[in-house]
Amino acid sequence: MKKSVFTLMLCLLVGIAFAQKKAVSAVKNEIKSSSPDIEEARKTIKEALENPETANDAEAWYVAGLVENKQFDTERLKEVVNIAPNEDVMYPALIAIYPYFAKADELDQLPDEKGKVKLKYRKDIKSILMVNRPYYVNAGAYFYDKKDFQKAYENFRFYGDMAKLPMFAGDESKFEKLANDTNAIKYRYFAALSASLIPNHDAAIELYNEIKDLGFNEEEIYRQLASEYHQNKDSDNFATILEQGVAKFPKEPYFMLNLINVEINKGQTEEAISLLNKATQATPDDPQLYDVLGLVYENSNQIDLAIENIKKALEINPDYADALSHMGRMYYNLGITTRGAADNNANDTNSYNREMEKVNDYFKQAIPYFEKAYNLNPKDSDAVYALRNIYYSLGQNEEYTKWDEIYSNGK
Repeated sequence: MKKSVFTLMLCLLVGIAFAQKKAVSAVKNEIKSSSPDIEEARKTIKEALENPETANDAEAWYVAGLVENKQFDTERLKEVVNIAPNEDVMYPALIAIYPYFAKADELDQLPDEKGKVKLKYRKDIKSILMVNRPYYVNAGAYFYDKKDFQKAYENFRFYGDMAKLPMFAGDESKFEKLANDTNAIKYRYFAALSASLIPNHDAAIELYNEIKDLGFNEEEIYRQLASEYHQNKDSDNFATILEQGVAKFPKEPYFMLNLINVEINKGQTEEAISLLNKATQATPDDPQLYDVLGLVYENSNQIDLAIENIKKALEINPDYADALSHMGRMYYNLGITTRGAADNNANDTNSYNREMEKVNDYFKQAIPYFEKAYNLNPKDSDAVYALRNIYYSLGQNEEYTKWDEIYSNGK
């Protein structure tokens, strides 16, 4: 290649690089003006970032971040003069700033031709991020209201994650430790809530575990964490967090009842009964615990103990609709079972009559429970169905007709 041709090509390359550098400088000057053309600045800097000559230039990425920060500041500062900012412009600009700054800081750390690293932009980047930090919370709330839970999660989370950025290493004094920063814990909680709505169960679990014992809304966080494990089909951690919840909040039935359900589903009836007995000792005035204990006994065919415990539930709360329905069902089922035994002895008149007296007695005992359950909850179709059948079996036609009409209308 002739020297003159080579020189020409070299001049062209230098010219292109110079042109891109000049474009970056022009954008930098543009955003310093009182009324910058943000869209034009974005277009120009985008071209510089895509051009091979400036794609790895720390200044170009830094200026791209400044463009977005200028747009954000333009809207933010309207609040100073009591003008409502355009949040649809303001918050997208805010969240665009850091990715540009992160790339600028990465390139800024590359050694120069002498092998030295001279950070030109980190100080300014850190200063801007610290000023903007509180607004990531506002952005989280903005996107949460828009039901854009992904962006809500990212912004709430970035408020706390900023302290973990490598560029802030050694600057711990700029941030309070999470355990001492109530606001940071609260925003972490909002980030977790947003993650669960994406849904991103792994992210929610990570965040809830981070803050679950820091004194903020702990009982609710343990509940949410249990729900996340359950939705993530992580049965081991689900059981573990329930056990921790039982120990930490012994008077809150949510954890105990769910843990009992875990044991029942595993076929561990005795463990479930043991847990329930401990629970009733800890909170003897909770009717739900006795009701559930009764149901566990019923499932293990210990009917006398089932009835005994559900009666305790009703002694504590006579208007406990579920317990009323459960008690009615137990007597009804006893009547059905006993009638089956009577039918088997149909040839023995005396035995059959004795058994049928028991049947009628069980049905009569079921009636007041079912009727009260229905009065408290007219949507209790099981109570209606049972009462219809009971009155038919007892030959009380008027009552049967009444409940048959209710049953038919409810279908």
